[in-house]
Amino acid sequence: MRFFLFHVVLMLLLSGYVTGQYKTDPLLEKILKVDTSSIVRTFLQYPDSFRVQIIYTQIDRDSVSHPHFRNYYFHVSPSLYFYPASTVKLPLALLSLEKLNRMHIRGVDKFTRMEYDSSYSGQQSLHRDSSSETGYPSIAQYIRKAFLISDNDAYNRMYEFVGQQEVNRRLHAMGFPNTRIIRQFMPLTESENRHTNSIRFLDGKGKVIYIQPAAFDKDSFQFLPSAKIGNGYLDTHDSLIREPMDFTRHNRITLDDLQKLLQTALFPLSVPGPHRFYLTDSDYSFLYRYLSQYPSETPYPKYDTTVFFDSYVKFFFQKGGRVLPGYIRIFNKVGWAYGFLTDVSYIVDFKNHIEFMLTATVYTNEDGILNDNKYEYETRALPFLYRLGQDVYQYDLQRKRKFRPELRDFQLPYEHRDPSDKRPSIKDVDN
Repeated sequence: MRFFLFHVVLMLLLSGYVTGQYKTDPLLEKILKVDTSSIVRTFLQYPDSFRVQIIYTQIDRDSVSHPHFRNYYFHVSPSLYFYPASTVKLPLALLSLEKLNRMHIRGVDKFTRMEYDSSYSGQQSLHRDSSSETGYPSIAQYIRKAFLISDNDAYNRMYEFVGQQEVNRRLHAMGFPNTRIIRQFMPLTESENRHTNSIRFLDGKGKVIYIQPAAFDKDSFQFLPSAKIGNGYLDTHDSLIREPMDFTRHNRITLDDLQKLLQTALFPLSVPGPHRFYLTDSDYSFLYRYLSQYPSETPYPKYDTTVFFDSYVKFFFQKGGRVLPGYIRIFNKVGWAYGFLTDVSYIVDFKNHIEFMLTATVYTNEDGILNDNKYEYETRALPFLYRLGQDVYQYDLQRKRKFRPELRDFQLPYEHRDPSDKRPSIKDVDN
């Protein structure tokens, strides 16, 4: 224990965390303090070193079932940087669907076949996708892969489709000024990330319908405040650099923005019109399904469910490889990298008629070295997020509501795998 406390203090001193005003509400603090487990107590005792941030969103329906939202915070600050990792796949999916709708090109939608050219250094061409039912790439297939198991290539391809400039201009215009998405999940330079591929859309016979030209983002970015974390990191040559890793020019999103993005996606009428994504009813149904569907239910892609089990990307209900209760569905997006674990979720219990949102991020890196793939995900981060999820769930389960929520919009027809399907399962994915 002394060894652990020594490293916690060392992390606190050397991690480069941002001090300042944190938002904490007594209610959420009370919920957490009821939990006497050692893992929760440790995170509550050292919230700075673990860079803990939590938002619990209560949802109350009125007499006509319109939802009303109230956020409760623990240790939340827009200046406390966390690496968003794969959570940025959520806005990219929304922006990809929106862009398709704004293009107004006959025959081009989320299911349309695509081909990617290599138009600039670092780019990779792509003409086929063996994981899809058609054998070809499409925005629909990228969204499936991004949500089901957090596939990185799916994110890169949506980023290349929307383009760096449009991603950031649109998010800022929608009221997310603190969000910055400027990097793909590939080893590219800043200039290479500004360039995006030429893309072709083709009909079922392989005839070109539309060609989107290659693009370049000329906009400048505000990179303040700085974000330096840790006391060392491994560079691209696996050499140890004895200084904090600089995330100042990386992707950035605040926890408030992340919570609001999911709320906007699931409850568009809860935000003003200009802050909604330009999506169709079909888009929303598609999003709802794949934000909550399990790999075991999905035929395309056909994932190996011993690797990608049902709770694989459901951190608040993940305990080993267990199956979630049939009456609960979680609509969410997670991310994990550089010691950060993040989950933004909308949780529905159809048996007990409750709903709430929970958004949280934590950082576990005892040795203070980043990019060495030595993080305490399994021993600390995931157990804490699981306990957090269960604590808030149990509280919300007993919380009094004036009106019983109407949850039919989230009771969806999910896909089913054919037991006789003998195709090989996908076991290894870059995520």
